[in-house]
Amino acid sequence: MIKLAKREKYLTWIAAGCVVIFVLFQFLIFPFFDSKERLEGGLKTKEKSLNEIVGLSSEYQGYQTGSQSIEQTLARRRQGFTLFSFLDTAAGAAEVKSQIKYMKPSVSPGTGDYKESEVEMKLEGVTLEQLVGYLHRIESPADSVNIKRITISQNKKEKGYLDATLQVYTFER
Repeated sequence: MIKLAKREKYLTWIAAGCVVIFVLFQFLIFPFFDSKERLEGGLKTKEKSLNEIVGLSSEYQGYQTGSQSIEQTLARRRQGFTLFSFLDTAAGAAEVKSQIKYMKPSVSPGTGDYKESEVEMKLEGVTLEQLVGYLHRIESPADSVNIKRITISQNKKEKGYLDATLQVYTFER
């Protein structure tokens, strides 16, 4: 056995204590805090995902309610309703039938139970009052008819008159 002086024994004990403290921190305390941070990060990620799922659920509920509303609207429509004839009838009532340059119907296949029926039409040489009256007649929540896009410009031939291009759509089964 090696004889150590009292001071050397204290230094040896202090060095051994430092090694033990180092080992404790390196292999027990630091890994514990690292795993705690990792768990907290995972918890935050899961919480964020849960909030996103809740948001998507409420969005889905809104779509489902909208779908039921569309279903009710379609059920209330008169038999044989077509967007083209609806727009043509409204043009007669608004007295703009003679200003219709063209009407182009199209149908887009939908992803669900409904397809989107669309008519692009151009009106030439209408007054502002005639256009507003026509728009008022065709924007029909009762028949689920909506204007997707409208372009209005001044008529180049007659001053004070307008040209309008409309894209009107509705849903069909």
